[in-house]
Amino acid sequence: METPRPTETRAKAPTSAEDILARARAVAPLLRERSAEIELNRRLPDDVAQLLRETGVFRTGLSKDWGGPELTFAQQAEVIEALSYGDPAVGWCGMIGMDTWIYAGYLDEPVVKEMLENPDAITAGLIFPAGRAERVPGGYVVNGRWPFGSGITHADWVVGGCVVHSDGKPEPGPDGSPVNWRLIVARSEDFEKIDTWHTVGLAGSGSMDYQANDLFVPEERSFFFTNPHTSGPYAAPDAFLANVPGVPLGVARAAIDHVRELAANRIERATGLAWKDSYRVQIALGQAEMELSAARYAVYGSLDELWERLVSGTEPTPEQQVAVALARVNAFKTARSIVTRLSDLVGTGSIYQTSPLGRWLRDLHTMCQHILAQEQIVQSAGAYLLGGKPEAPFPLGLKG
Repeated sequence: METPRPTETRAKAPTSAEDILARARAVAPLLRERSAEIELNRRLPDDVAQLLRETGVFRTGLSKDWGGPELTFAQQAEVIEALSYGDPAVGWCGMIGMDTWIYAGYLDEPVVKEMLENPDAITAGLIFPAGRAERVPGGYVVNGRWPFGSGITHADWVVGGCVVHSDGKPEPGPDGSPVNWRLIVARSEDFEKIDTWHTVGLAGSGSMDYQANDLFVPEERSFFFTNPHTSGPYAAPDAFLANVPGVPLGVARAAIDHVRELAANRIERATGLAWKDSYRVQIALGQAEMELSAARYAVYGSLDELWERLVSGTEPTPEQQVAVALARVNAFKTARSIVTRLSDLVGTGSIYQTSPLGRWLRDLHTMCQHILAQEQIVQSAGAYLLGGKPEAPFPLGLKG
């Protein structure tokens, strides 16, 4: 399907947090119907990508100064949660693709104006420095291959982390670090896509490898998170991570609701007892609700506190930074635990392709292998609170 012209998208897209969330919730049943197809194709079909674009999810980070709705961190996560309730891969692609306007806050005005021609532009790419940027007059010559290009099959812009070299040698970072790590931004068509995405879960995200071969990137299309050109919450180094926990929260909610629907008319074969009267089933569902509620309130409570702190212009406390990062990790772990136990509860009925539980479990298993759901984040949180050395400072919103 042809990508819509910017004027067409602008006319259709909602302009407020309430409208965007309403559209995300409205498309969820349609996405659920397409889940098997999405997983089988290992990417979002063009019409599904267009449907996602029309929800307005990709303009959620567009600031009011740029004519956008400027959703809070919690509102962004809630939109992703609603989409993930329909399909995890769609939620994941929405979560990645909406980073366009966070990244734009680090770019010069001429580049931002070019990007603003389509306020619903989608961005994909890996920020970690898997590429090499050789410094040349006016910019860089970039070579490299990056994994995990989620949503790259329908992206407008692509980023790639690079180590900057001068005269064939790595440059030291401006802060004295051993290397100068920068992100380059280029049009999607400037990269070669390599179909490597054959995975256990999140198959529909199309998170394939992509490659640059002697690609010239002007200096103004490069940035790093220590030098924002804007102020406020979106200028925080970890602003683009705020929406991440919406994906596992949405999947866990979908699984609980699915099993509740099954339980309404299910009878235990051995005893003839209705599931709604079964102590075993009641405990399983009650515990799932308890754990999801606690995880969800931790996510949204910590995001709201962080947003309010950043809006006031004051630095977040160590406890606030840690709370956001740990709530994110806990959302992934809790969602996987919930769906695992609900699959066990349903038993053999969950192993058939007609049951969404197997897909949700595969998707959550894959999500939990992401760096943002790893024990390294928990270690870093503890180290930061103790004044030690975090192994992964960046996911905590620390600049170094």
